[in-house]
Amino acid sequence: MEIIVSYIESLIKMCGLSGNAITWVRHTVMIVLVLVLAWLAYQLCRRIFIPIVEKITHRTAAKWDNILLCRPVLLAACSIVPALVVWKLLPIVFYEHPVVQEVFNRLTAIYATIATVNLIVVIINSLKRAQSGNGTNMRQYIVSFCGLLQVVVVFIAVIIVISIIINRSPLTLLAGLGATSAILMLVFKDTIEGLVAGIRLTSANMLHVGEWITVPSTNADGTVIEMNLTTVKVQNFDNTIVTVSPTTLVNGSFQNWKGMQAAGGRRVTRIILFDIRSISFVDESRKETNIARYRRAIEDYLQNNPEVNNQMTCMVRQKEATPTGLPIELYFFLKDKVWVNYEHNLADIMEYAYAIAGEYGLKVYQNFPKQ
Repeated sequence: MEIIVSYIESLIKMCGLSGNAITWVRHTVMIVLVLVLAWLAYQLCRRIFIPIVEKITHRTAAKWDNILLCRPVLLAACSIVPALVVWKLLPIVFYEHPVVQEVFNRLTAIYATIATVNLIVVIINSLKRAQSGNGTNMRQYIVSFCGLLQVVVVFIAVIIVISIIINRSPLTLLAGLGATSAILMLVFKDTIEGLVAGIRLTSANMLHVGEWITVPSTNADGTVIEMNLTTVKVQNFDNTIVTVSPTTLVNGSFQNWKGMQAAGGRRVTRIILFDIRSISFVDESRKETNIARYRRAIEDYLQNNPEVNNQMTCMVRQKEATPTGLPIELYFFLKDKVWVNYEHNLADIMEYAYAIAGEYGLKVYQNFPKQ
């Protein structure tokens, strides 16, 4: 250290400076030199170290190194190197000014802490890609766990930065936070509940990205496009996006249509109301009514319709009479669950059911307004 300082002072004196000017110029030159060395160290890592590591990881058959040693992670790691260089050279620059050295030491430590936290956060984000497939339970669990881990890391980093500023031990600061834990829990009550609810959603395999859900207490009726520990984003079929908190889903109720999508058909329940006055006997010897023949005909039509899954429940039943007529319910499952095709096939069946009713002498109930 003394050799470097002496050499710089000799160069300054050769330039014709003397007295206090030597000290100021020396400090300026040393600061510039430290900054240049820190910049060179960063460029060395970025332009030489990163390409070497990328070549090695691309040649290996393992996938974990491509995730943990991807380019964003390596760039974040390189950002720590300048702090290490500055930290090592500060005693040489400010050896005559311990107070100034202490200030720069703390600033360097704060930068190193922030850079380290950034590296950890980037690594955690890389871990989210460890599982392929948006709908897998393991991927959702990893995403939720990574989100919680990021919160913990940032919280610890804030404690460390504050302890550096006030020159106190982080453990002492953490112990002091115990007295204010009740206030913190009150302030962050919603956040904590959201975190717990998000973990319950993923760990209990209740919801995944890509599934169709309906939340009665909100306007959400569409596909889940994003999930994290605090929010669930649902894209409705009109392309609007609704944000629902995990707490709402866990504490309330929601309908997940994944069972229907995975099953062999989508259920249809439709009711046709018939005028009771149009019901009559068509076979006096057997006492058979026209509506009984209609029910059997429609049920036979459904069971032989190629769009209907006859391996699932298929029936046409009569329900309790109402002031608006006798309800006949069609209960069956359509094979094609795609929305547009489903609606078209359903319309074809219901139009046939309405049109053929007249052949049996039945009148569909219709409430005509008074003229």
